[in-house]
Parts: sequence; C-alpha cells; structure tokens
Amino acid sequence: MSAHSEDGSKHHSPGLDQFEMVRRAPGPWLQGSVTDICGYRETMPGRFRNVEYASLTVPLVISFAEPFAIGLGKEPGDNDRFASFAAGLYAGPVVIESLGGACCVQVNFAPLGARRFFGLAMSELTDRMVGLDDVLGIEGIALRERLGNAHGWSARFAIVETFVAARLAQARETQAEIAWAYDRIIVSGGRIRVASLADRLGWSRKHLLGKFSNAIGVGPKTLSRIVRFNRALGLSRQGKSDWADIAADCGYADQAHLVREFRDLAGETPTALAAPA
Repeated sequence: MSAHSEDGSKHHSPGLDQFEMVRRAPGPWLQGSVTDICGYRETMPGRFRNVEYASLTVPLVISFAEPFAIGLGKEPGDNDRFASFAAGLYAGPVVIESLGGACCVQVNFAPLGARRFFGLAMSELTDRMVGLDDVLGIEGIALRERLGNAHGWSARFAIVETFVAARLAQARETQAEIAWAYDRIIVSGGRIRVASLADRLGWSRKHLLGKFSNAIGVGPKTLSRIVRFNRALGLSRQGKSDWADIAADCGYADQAHLVREFRDLAGETPTALAAPA
C-alpha cells in the first residue's frame, strides 16, 4: 500500500511492514537531471531480493547502515558488497540482496544529468559500482555524515537536493551534439540508425561512439537497445499481449529477436515480465 507524506513524497509499506520506501519527485531546479530521490529503510530481519532490468538510470546510493549485495548479470557473491556508491549504465539485469539492516538515500540521475553532476567520463562508471569517496571525494564523505545524522526523510531529502543542485549549478553543459543525439534516440524509441546520427552531425561513427560513451557511459547502439527494451516492456504491461506486434512496433527484426533482447537485458523471457510489478 502507499500513502503521501506532508511534503508530497510517496511512502510504500508493502507486505508485513518489513521495509519503508519513500519516493520524492525532484524540485524544478533538478528536473531533467534527476528523475527521483528515494529513501529506503528495512525495519525487520529478512532476506530481500530485487532484480532491476537494464534502464537509463544512473543511481547514487548513500548508505548509513548495512551494505547491499549486488551482482551484475549474476547472483551476488560474498565479495559483492556495496554500501555508498555510484553505478553507471549496465545492459543487463542487476540482482540486489539485503538482510534486513539496510538504510539509504538514493538519487536517480538521467545519464546526461549524471555526467554533469559527477564531472567525469561516464565510461568510468559503466558496468560497475564505484565507492562514494572515489566519485565525490571528501564532499561525499561529509554528505553521508550529514544524511546519517539528519532526522526524517524530509530533512535528508532537503540536504541531498541542496547538494546536488549546487554541483549541477557549477557544472559544464553537455556538448550540444551529444545532447541532440541522445534526444533523437529517446524520441525515436531507439529505432534511429547510428549511421544516420553520425551523418547528420558530420562525424564518423567512431568519433560519435567515443564522444557518446564519454558522456553517457555506453555507445548509441547499446543505448538504443535499452530504449527499445523498455518500450516493449511498457507496451506489454499496458495490455498489448501480441509479442509479434510489439516486436514490429519497437523495431525488432522479429519476435525471436525480441526474446533474445529480453533475456540479455532482463534475464527473463518476455512473458515472465509482462505482468505489472
């Protein structure tokens, strides 16, 4: 079930109140760079497992309790423990486990917003989790201490929004050509050809790949795959159940191509993911 807090956040208390999730839309000064901000706290012992599919979200997780076990495309092992970290785009399923003692704030960035906020080549985050001190240095450590000492989600959200807004205000704007290419891929549903993007920019495909990977973390072809997958998944959950039609609508060669992409990007068959989460 869910309820709204006084500050407009959404509170989720599913199941037997084993955990609390609070989600807040970003203020207008963060829109376009941040998609949402979440607070998460586990309230009783248990084994929690979640699988996230390939998406366009770049998360910054700031933890003040037990770490998560995270496996990229696999079940997490004993050495796959992460507390506060940033993670880049990953073209596959991510398995996340915890044991009832996690508590964190998570800021979800759009790829170009993440590039501006972190101020580094997003390829440095691709397919990996990087510790908070490595991506934000002493500022990140101080932020984690402030959030850990704050009382309540509203206070924590105010702190993290102010921090993110200040960094974004000082950041350099994304190269216009890359922003344009990214928007074309999103608007086309991942169906525009990479060669067409390169031609319209007057760049070689190699030059486009290098610039795009630096700013986004993956090349335009991989980004297009993720966009197509999420569009197909969204159509299936809207009640459109004819997979052949969905495949054609989303630009797949055929239904078999769609099935292969679902297995690669979600680790599941299309029918297994069609029901709403």
